[in-house]
Amino acid sequence: MTSHSNALSTCSRALLVAAALVTSGCTWVKVSEAGAQIAVATAAEVGSCTKLGEVQSQTRDKVLLRRGEARVKQELIDLSRNKAANMGADTLVPITEIVDGEQEFAAYKCRG
Repeated sequence: MTSHSNALSTCSRALLVAAALVTSGCTWVKVSEAGAQIAVATAAEVGSCTKLGEVQSQTRDKVLLRRGEARVKQELIDLSRNKAANMGADTLVPITEIVDGEQEFAAYKCRG
């Protein structure tokens, strides 16, 4: 094997590893125990709730390649659940669309 083919082989392996990492099922966001208790609702479902504030979350929507929309959406929800739990909220409502890996949510107290 020549040094040129060794370099190509090493480069090919590096690209395969990078592609595997980008497309893997791993997530970067862990939901806290309190965050796992936060419901995600629509504006119509929180009419009798008390709005506590708003949270904005951000995650990477690209790592070499554009990440899957569903994965980005779930990470934004998970991040916002953690923030809402810290506010004493129990329900989140998305108030903006996802743009460049960012989204805003309204945090509500609906139970108890």
